[in-house]
Amino acid sequence: MEGAGGREDDRAPLLGAGGRAAERAPLLGARRAAFEGRRLACAAVLLTELLERAAFYGVTGNLVLFLNGSRFGWEGAQASQALLLFMGLTYLVSPFGGWLADAQLGRARAILLSLALYLLGMLAFPLLAAPGTRAALCGAPHPTRVRNCSAPSCPDAPTRYCQPAVLGALAVVGLGVGAVKANITPFGADQVKDRGPEATRRFFNWFYWSINLGAIVSLGGIGYIQQNLSFVTGYTIPAVCIGVSFLLFLCGQRVFITKAPDGSAFTDMFRILAYSCRPQKQSGEQDRSGEGSGVFQQSSKHSLFDSCKMSRGGPFTEDKVDDTKALVKIIPVFLALIPYWTVYFQMQTTYVLQSLHLRIPEISSISAKAHTFPAAWLTMFDAVLILLLIPLKDRLVDPLLRRRGLLPSSLKRIAVGMFFVMCSAFAAGILESKRLDLVQHKTINQTIGNAVYFAADLPVWWQVPQYVLIGISEVFASIAGLEFAYSAAPKSMQSAIMGLFFFFSGVGSFVGSGLLALVSLKAIGWMSNHTDFGNINGCHLDYYFFLLAAIQGLTLLLFLVVSVRYDRQRARAPGTPGSRRA
Repeated sequence: MEGAGGREDDRAPLLGAGGRAAERAPLLGARRAAFEGRRLACAAVLLTELLERAAFYGVTGNLVLFLNGSRFGWEGAQASQALLLFMGLTYLVSPFGGWLADAQLGRARAILLSLALYLLGMLAFPLLAAPGTRAALCGAPHPTRVRNCSAPSCPDAPTRYCQPAVLGALAVVGLGVGAVKANITPFGADQVKDRGPEATRRFFNWFYWSINLGAIVSLGGIGYIQQNLSFVTGYTIPAVCIGVSFLLFLCGQRVFITKAPDGSAFTDMFRILAYSCRPQKQSGEQDRSGEGSGVFQQSSKHSLFDSCKMSRGGPFTEDKVDDTKALVKIIPVFLALIPYWTVYFQMQTTYVLQSLHLRIPEISSISAKAHTFPAAWLTMFDAVLILLLIPLKDRLVDPLLRRRGLLPSSLKRIAVGMFFVMCSAFAAGILESKRLDLVQHKTINQTIGNAVYFAADLPVWWQVPQYVLIGISEVFASIAGLEFAYSAAPKSMQSAIMGLFFFFSGVGSFVGSGLLALVSLKAIGWMSNHTDFGNINGCHLDYYFFLLAAIQGLTLLLFLVVSVRYDRQRARAPGTPGSRRA
């Protein structure tokens, strides 16, 4: 069976006899052999992720419209903040999900339990969408609509109707999403990791392709149903997707390469960090007698880590200390990615809020009621672009660059992605400035999801460039970030570092929510004009976009410095754990 053979391969060296034969084979044959005997396992992982992403985007794609509309009456800034907090939570809990898999459950079992929790939370959304069950859960809504309110006399933001139930459901789903996210990526890579770094790189390309195919299926079909037909049906379908995903992954246990939990790298990491921070009575003697430790001898921090080793009188093995050193080198890269994620998550929040205030065309419908172009469909420009570019990149561009020795490192690709996401925020700011100029002279009333929006007479298609730019940034930064997190990690810390990668992504989402709350203060006034379900015509969302672009631009300069230092450290310390994988 494929699964049994996989477990033997999991114990084999990275480049066994088959690996050497593959190296001698022609390039095309080597590429075909990368997934030989593992296609069924990889297909099950990719399809599970596709369905999970379809469910995820089924929740997030129109959440701003769902909460901002007449059902709940949340303001635009409030709905955007809720979505940013939800997405931040899904990433922040990733390290805990990785710890749970490594220390207690194993990755396969942790994924199954996380999908079950995910399904439990998803079942709440059809109940919140149905008027009868929503009234039973939340009581009768209290009208709080305020018209023609100026900032000085404007009352505080109205109470968010049904807030405990909505945030509770989002929290449960967020916990499930975060735990799945932390484990399914390294679990999928485990299926091919013994085939070498080329197989791992190709798996991440197709893994990300599956993510975006799920996004297109969800935004294209579910988004249309939610906006034009029924949120009840539109939220039932994602719940079904998670149920099917759970069953599929459960059936795939026979062919998966699995391994039992062998302890948490996080536990060892925190113990080593705590021990290294303790006063060391013999640190001076250790500094005088210690042998050279390569790149890690360059600072007192690394000397303190060396004092944790058994060879220096500490309680920890050499491998565990070296693995922690590798983690310390990786964290600055993750920190530099925080502003990237802050801009990236605007795609489903403030970008959608902006689109609701642009002219959205009607589309033909078989029913008497006119249907409008779903605002969430604009996100598909990002996903479609990725679906087109990833196969081109995987089968043509990357092999060509590799043969010529020009394939850039993952950190260089991340830097290119940062540049494009900065351009996306800048384009959004320019468009918003133009939109605000137009609404001063004329607005059009458009009904979307039973809510009336006062929009500028400017086609929503003007948003396409900012979505295309953010899609290009994903091809470079997001895929390279996943590859970097997995390949730079020592074997014992792959789940932990993958969890930290997503953790800092969540920090970026929380930063975006915090900035949005900050600029919503009346003292600043960019988003303080609370009128007509959060109508943003009296606000300055353009200032917010320009602020994000400026922060990303400064961070890009900092990241270039950090990435150059990291590459130099790896080049000077080829035997360290973080450099064993390219």
